[in-house]
Amino acid sequence: MSRELAAVAAYFDKHNGTDDHEHTLQILKIGEEFGEVVEAWIGVRGQNPRKGVTHTLDDVATELCDTVVTAMVALQRLGYDADATLAARLSFLMDRVGIVVD
Repeated sequence: MSRELAAVAAYFDKHNGTDDHEHTLQILKIGEEFGEVVEAWIGVRGQNPRKGVTHTLDDVATELCDTVVTAMVALQRLGYDADATLAARLSFLMDRVGIVVD
C-alpha cells in the first residue's frame, strides 16, 4: 500500500503545501474522520430517538477505513513509511502482550 499512500500524500502536498500548519490540519482531519465513525455507530445503535436507526455496519466499516487511511496519509506526509511504521508498532504491541502468529 506504500505506493498508493505516497501518491495520496503527494497529491495533498502539491495542493495544500507541506508546512507545519498543513501537517496540523492533516492530523486534525483524523479527529474529524473519527467523529464520523462515532456518528455512524450512534446511527447503527439508533441512539438518537428523533432519528432512529440511520446507519449500517457497512457505514461504520467505511468510516473506520477512512480514519485509518487518513492516519496513514498523515504518517506518510510527516516523512514516515506509513506501512513500515504501522507494521513496527503492531509488532511491538503484539510482543508486549505475548501474541505470536504462526
